[in-house]
Amino acid sequence: MAAVAIALELRPTTAFNGHLTEEVLDAQRGDTKAFESLYRANAGRVFALCLRLAANRDRAELLTQDAFVRAWEQLHSFRGEAAFSTWMHRLTVNLVTRSLQTQQIRGTRESTREGFDELPASTHPVHAESIDLEKAIARLPEQARIVFVLHDVEGFRHEEIAEQLGVAVGTSKSQLHRARQLLREVLK
Repeated sequence: MAAVAIALELRPTTAFNGHLTEEVLDAQRGDTKAFESLYRANAGRVFALCLRLAANRDRAELLTQDAFVRAWEQLHSFRGEAAFSTWMHRLTVNLVTRSLQTQQIRGTRESTREGFDELPASTHPVHAESIDLEKAIARLPEQARIVFVLHDVEGFRHEEIAEQLGVAVGTSKSQLHRARQLLREVLK
């Protein structure tokens, strides 16, 4: 019986709050099969988040790959205080927002209304059911889209968004207002 207790002490299956699973522990020890399992369980959600934030399928695929590379590199820092999927989500948001900020700094920022003119005009009768909301969100100006997705889709507070984007809370609120206003124009 003592040997069983010692074996269990050497290989705990949960952290103090139950989020450090055997699979995560194995991946932290370098088990690529365990990490592959974590990848398969989370890849779809991470890709969807990247796609919403980046509004470009090719870029979202690269960002998804980057997110999992970063997760592998930072896996030792995962302490199990939240579910792995929650940690992965936060890591992905941070990676994508930093990537988009770097892109802006390099001068590749797009025009604030570019692509938005391609949406159905409000002068044509359009039923809300026929509008592809994902496409409308993807065509929002970059900052407005990011704030909209983080706040209205992912549930972040303005304070968290402001911190992640390095902007004032008021800027986050105004970008959300702008995004909602532009989407309302499309849905008229």
